[in-house]
Amino acid sequence: MNRFGEYALPVYPPSKQKYRKRVRRKRRLLTALICLALAAILLFIYFQRNVTRVLISISEATMRASTTVAVNDAVYYTLSDEMRYEDLVSIERDETGNIVAVAANPLKINKIARDTASISQSNLKNLSLNGIPVPLGALTGIEAFAGLGPSIHFRIIPVSSVSCGFSSTFESVGINQTKHSIYLNVIADISIVMPSRTENFAVVTDILVGESVIVGEIPDAYLQSDIFGNKPNLSP
Repeated sequence: MNRFGEYALPVYPPSKQKYRKRVRRKRRLLTALICLALAAILLFIYFQRNVTRVLISISEATMRASTTVAVNDAVYYTLSDEMRYEDLVSIERDETGNIVAVAANPLKINKIARDTASISQSNLKNLSLNGIPVPLGALTGIEAFAGLGPSIHFRIIPVSSVSCGFSSTFESVGINQTKHSIYLNVIADISIVMPSRTENFAVVTDILVGESVIVGEIPDAYLQSDIFGNKPNLSP
């Protein structure tokens, strides 16, 4: 209190004032850093819950379409136009013309399966080199905006594994007439690897590679089975 009965603010030495200013600056800096850290955490949580989900959906749809193209191109190069049903399956008859055996050509079908899987794998690898185009609106995490804005390419790592096999079905189409259909079954297991998540799915493609109407009575043992050793698949 001064001589006029008023309270006066304390006057600190210059060194002490500088010290208090430095303390206030450090507190403001610490507060700013804490706010930035909280904002980064909230942004990461939002990205994890919303943006990643939209990116995974777009990536999966893109990879499914790319897989279909890769498999169809592989089948186109693997199966020649001259391939016939008789190249894949042989039918044995007895002296009276009755069918005694329906057998697959293992060398031919194994070569087709091996080449198709190899070419499909190579095609998938080439298609994924440029990344996956993602509309800018997808980064908002709002599905309604997922298709808006210019596209940017994300370097998302797709890991694929392709396997091929054969299956067949028998279908009665008349008296002593049976339609035998042969399918090439291509299964592509895809894994989309992202920094925050990994998504796994499979793309299954069944392609008709041979078909013929067999005239004559086929033994029930063949009608009730798959000549390729798969689960029986009998069409009435």
